[in-house]
Amino acid sequence: MNYSIMIHVLSSVLAFEGLFLLLPCVVALIYGEAEGLCFLAVALGSIIIGGLGRARKVKSKAFYSKEGLVTVSLSWIIMSLVGALPYFLTGEIPNYVDAVFETVSGFTTTGASIMPDVEILSKCSAFWRCFTNWIGGMGVLVLVLAILPLSGSYNMHIMRAESPGPSVGKLVPKVKTTAMILYGIYAFITAMEVVLLMIAGMSFYEAITLSMATAGTGGFALLNSSIGSYTVAVQVIITIFMLLCAINFNVYYLVYARKPKEALACEEMRVFLLIVLISTVVITFNIAGMFDNVFIAFQTAAFQVASVITTTGFSTADFDKWPELSRIILLSIMFIGGCAGSTGGGLKVSRFIILLKSLKNEIVSISHPRSVKRVHMEGKVVSDSIIKTAQCYLFAYVIIVIVSTIVISVDGFDITTNLSAVMATFNNIGPGLGMVGPTGNFSQYSIFSKIILTLDMLIGRLEIFPMFILFSPKMLRR
Repeated sequence: MNYSIMIHVLSSVLAFEGLFLLLPCVVALIYGEAEGLCFLAVALGSIIIGGLGRARKVKSKAFYSKEGLVTVSLSWIIMSLVGALPYFLTGEIPNYVDAVFETVSGFTTTGASIMPDVEILSKCSAFWRCFTNWIGGMGVLVLVLAILPLSGSYNMHIMRAESPGPSVGKLVPKVKTTAMILYGIYAFITAMEVVLLMIAGMSFYEAITLSMATAGTGGFALLNSSIGSYTVAVQVIITIFMLLCAINFNVYYLVYARKPKEALACEEMRVFLLIVLISTVVITFNIAGMFDNVFIAFQTAAFQVASVITTTGFSTADFDKWPELSRIILLSIMFIGGCAGSTGGGLKVSRFIILLKSLKNEIVSISHPRSVKRVHMEGKVVSDSIIKTAQCYLFAYVIIVIVSTIVISVDGFDITTNLSAVMATFNNIGPGLGMVGPTGNFSQYSIFSKIILTLDMLIGRLEIFPMFILFSPKMLRR
């Protein structure tokens, strides 16, 4: 293990988080809030400690897969522990475990909350809450790679460890350029939403905070009613941008590179949009009797389908009170999630496609043992290693969900609440069903269960394997 380069990267992350924490200080200054002093203290401490760590001499810049996995896992843990300090120091979240839960939920773009009343937060804390969604959406290490040349040609291992999806490749030969393009697209989409929300009547503060939560598919809102109190125009805009940010960003790069035909030919995007359309139509007819007309039902269904499948977690209605068919559909697409290479969570549509095609080939091979079938996606053959990884991921996914559900059952809540709580946190969605539904929160769980659910959020955001490596002493010794 190359500990010197790992410390260098972790110090860079800590210093960057300190710079991020200066933004809530600006918000506090604008609104005259004393809470900004707590953010300033944590920001300065992070910058100083991170700067001292970066000043240490790096013996070797060699950075391999194992270092990448461990460094990414530690980075997210450190960011969460430090990012929770302002909530705790201001007293707005007096329990540090709760503060860590809220911060991890923000960085992992989960949107689950322990706060019964988010409207009591100061402006600077509410801004930081939504900003963590935006930072975590694309990944802080991708941003670090975009700005600092950390480890030469080896830094692809960092991007692979942090980026969601079954495989990650470079858009252009240089990783730094790839990271810059990704964040450029991300910032552009966010800015577009800010402008549209302001045109729809929002203040700049509301527009930028909700745009960051939407683009990061995080779902932290400013009101207890989430998005339900806003106009239909605002809800439609947010629906569109939730879907846009759950599409593989490679599609946008192809558009940027003036290859629209290749962008439109993206199989994963087409399957994703088809799932959204079918789910919306079915739910619309299932809940039509609960609304004044079918158009309102369609708009409400579209918003909730987009929110759940993109794992954003916003809500405009209490879908826990919808008919059983609609709830089952939402639970199913909660499992699938967004596209690989997007800010969305879940299993990912690409893995879903690969696993379905693998299953089909297995059935064919049983009836025709001599036939040789290969899994194709985007017009290319999917390697056996990617298929094997997808299958292992699904197995690990199921095991984690089962074990976590059993463990948090010690609190005595019903199976619907516990299972959906695990699904909502592990898939980085936010609200679940039952007590953790759109009108509920996670505050009633014990400290022990909150720690388990916090780990689920981290494991889900980093897609299992980086966190498994971190907690595997045998792998760390090799």
